[in-house]
Amino acid sequence: LLIVMRVYFEKPRTTVGWKGLINDPHLDGSFDINFGLRQARQLLLQLNNMGMPASTEFLDMITPQYYADLISWGAIGARTTESQVHRELSSGLSCPVGFKNGTDGNLKIAIDAIGAASHPHHFLSVTKAGHSAIVHTRGNPDCHVILRGGKEPNYSAEHVQAASEQLAKAGVTPKLMVDCSHANSRKDFRRQMEVAQDVAAQIRAGEQNIMGVMVESHLVEGRQDKPEVYGQSITDACIGWDETEAMLALLAQAQRESGRV
Repeated sequence: LLIVMRVYFEKPRTTVGWKGLINDPHLDGSFDINFGLRQARQLLLQLNNMGMPASTEFLDMITPQYYADLISWGAIGARTTESQVHRELSSGLSCPVGFKNGTDGNLKIAIDAIGAASHPHHFLSVTKAGHSAIVHTRGNPDCHVILRGGKEPNYSAEHVQAASEQLAKAGVTPKLMVDCSHANSRKDFRRQMEVAQDVAAQIRAGEQNIMGVMVESHLVEGRQDKPEVYGQSITDACIGWDETEAMLALLAQAQRESGRV
């Protein structure tokens, strides 16, 4: 297995709420964004120096200039996959990018996003020095779909097969990632293991198109509203360290049994 750590600095909100480390690093409404940017980059530098690849969700259009060079894989969320500016951003990133299917389960918008991001684009943005500029991108050939569920889960063998066929029909490499959380877990973090077990069974059975899984994991299981317990999420509820370890062992064993390299 290749383990890439989720290091999410920005939290998309349906209405209002804490928007993440960069936006409000002190969690007190002071919005010390300068400090948040420094904290984000320092954390990524530490992880990179440890040899741990990092991933994040790209939400804001400007912040990637401050840390994208330290990101090994990026995600575009279900609410922003259809956004033109996020597709343009993805076309210029130097890392692979996964596009989630829509919140209603719509896969076509993710396939369209892959097609758009694979082509060059010209748009207004900012340079690393913070100056407004016309940006020209070359296109990103390393994009893929993330199955995160919709009105119902979409991680089963039947869903994976249908998604693979839809990707191939669109001329897109049929490689996809399964999100074990969100709608696939029916928004119950404890069911992530069930999803991983199903995916492991598919891999053992010879499924070639699943290239990875996404897991919401932390040191301590669950969530909290305020950072009182070290290592526990203050946003979405997560599985804990022990279950994460067991899940990784399960997936690694499935990979070995499948004979895939």
